[in-house]
Amino acid sequence: MRINGSTILHGIMGNPVSHSLSPAMHNSAFAALKLNAAYVPFPVTDVAGAMTGFKALGIRGVSVTIPHKQAVIPHLDEIDPVAARIGAVNTLDIQHGRIIGHNTDWLGANRALQEKITLAGSRVLLLGAGGSARAIGFGLLEAGAHIMLASRTAAKGRELAQTLNCPWHALDEIPDLAADCLVNATSVGMAPQIEASLVPKACLSRFSVVMDIVYAPLETRLLIEASEAGCQVVNGLAMLLYQGVAQFELWTGRPAPVAVMRDSLLAALAAR
Repeated sequence: MRINGSTILHGIMGNPVSHSLSPAMHNSAFAALKLNAAYVPFPVTDVAGAMTGFKALGIRGVSVTIPHKQAVIPHLDEIDPVAARIGAVNTLDIQHGRIIGHNTDWLGANRALQEKITLAGSRVLLLGAGGSARAIGFGLLEAGAHIMLASRTAAKGRELAQTLNCPWHALDEIPDLAADCLVNATSVGMAPQIEASLVPKACLSRFSVVMDIVYAPLETRLLIEASEAGCQVVNGLAMLLYQGVAQFELWTGRPAPVAVMRDSLLAALAAR
């Protein structure tokens, strides 16, 4: 890739952001399609200043990660209706001096799950009550799934369940629940909790598909035990990949080279 005066710039804003796998994923896609474009990390502490700067510098598109997914919203010129309902933005589409906010996290989760299951009419047990669970929950509703929510924190869980119009359950009720699909949308399974799982192994056979949004490690304890129980499993890299695919296609108007992007993510993860 050669950077010149015609290179179209993209990036990811967050704090911290140096650990992100997104530059490897998007730059490999630009290179595969021979697009004169580049994607770089933007460590941002001043959200308002960054948003003004993106317009002034002609940045084409920006991914938004922690802790700015809500903070960018007041600085948008427009917000996608689903992103507005979720209350979080992970993608900025910048054209003609206007910034439009989108959320592709739910698209990524849905596409990853739809490789294993038809979501319309399916029953899904969603674990978590944070931002990821919220985005995934709204995405499942968009796809016509029926949700049950379980979380460690009762107050946050009940609040999200009310927003999603679904039942809430305490974690100790999981052994009594069954669904077509189980999604862990918490950080449990990530370091330093790599030996932890919110779901007893004996319960996992009640779910046909089990997805974990954690991608480091790629095989969490939940996914290992789910596979042993005969479930189809979906790792967190799939959601990361497909939310990036949706971003790439939004910014470029071109079909994304999915296999190239997947390989670049796996290589970047292995190099850590």
